[in-house]
Amino acid sequence: MAEILVFCEKDDVAFELVSKGKEFKEALGMNLAAALLGKDAAGKADEYFAYGADKVYVSEDAALADFTAEAYAEALYQIAQKNSAEVLLMSSTKRGKELAPRVAQKLGAGCVTDANDVRVEDGQLVADRYALGGNTVSSGAIKTAQKVIAVMPKTFELGAKEAKQGEVVDAALDLKEPRARVVERREKAGETVNLEEAETVVCIGRGLEKKEDLGTVEELTQAFGAELGCTKSLCTDWEWLSEERLVGLSGKKVSPRLCVSVGISGQIQYTVGIRGARITVAINKDENAPIFAMSDYGIVGDLYEVVPKITEKLRSL
Repeated sequence: MAEILVFCEKDDVAFELVSKGKEFKEALGMNLAAALLGKDAAGKADEYFAYGADKVYVSEDAALADFTAEAYAEALYQIAQKNSAEVLLMSSTKRGKELAPRVAQKLGAGCVTDANDVRVEDGQLVADRYALGGNTVSSGAIKTAQKVIAVMPKTFELGAKEAKQGEVVDAALDLKEPRARVVERREKAGETVNLEEAETVVCIGRGLEKKEDLGTVEELTQAFGAELGCTKSLCTDWEWLSEERLVGLSGKKVSPRLCVSVGISGQIQYTVGIRGARITVAINKDENAPIFAMSDYGIVGDLYEVVPKITEKLRSL
């Protein structure tokens, strides 16, 4: 029977894909499998079964000890070819964006990256992704026999775990030693921000008048227990915040439960990055700002008056 094969180097994101894959396998009449690659991969099998995988292909080959796109693409290619995988469902992480097209090229498969939705229509998978600079959403179905789709993290809900058994298969790969090897690891300079995983995000824009006022927004962020994001001007033009905090078309795409946009007009370059949010709140003194059109709740007012009041109220709860 044909298979849907799931892979992501981040297990928590792979579990989202497996959870959604259960829906696809029922609609398409396929099995659902996952590839577990690298050191200690075999020990993760039970969790993949709990989220819905029928089978896992495991390889702890020495060539997979460190991630290289070359070795991992070859591993996924061999697994897909040997086991009738018609759909490769991957995540559009930084590594996934590099890996998905390489696997697709090896398979002669059509490929979609940065998908923000995937669904079954008329017996085939249809993927959505932003197009024309984020001004529209393009929907398309891949016509090749094998298909590679890389989905943005947090696109799918994480399913509930179940008591489930599955089949563990030794992938038995024939891999060459990678041409690139890791010789040293260093801590990344600068701050580490994980906006994609945040449950609450507070984003600040050009409504903030000066860098010294960032403390007002940071206090709100702390009161929410949130991560702080920003529009492009604040990180690339004014350099008030690091580019790790950029939200939008050229930055991070976030999917929090709550996103609060402070002093942001709502241009498409920003709103593309927050469309995955469950609840959106906007604070802006311009009642005609476009951000209100896409917000669930809006407060028309000066952020210098509104933000401290909200912070005070949150701290009193």
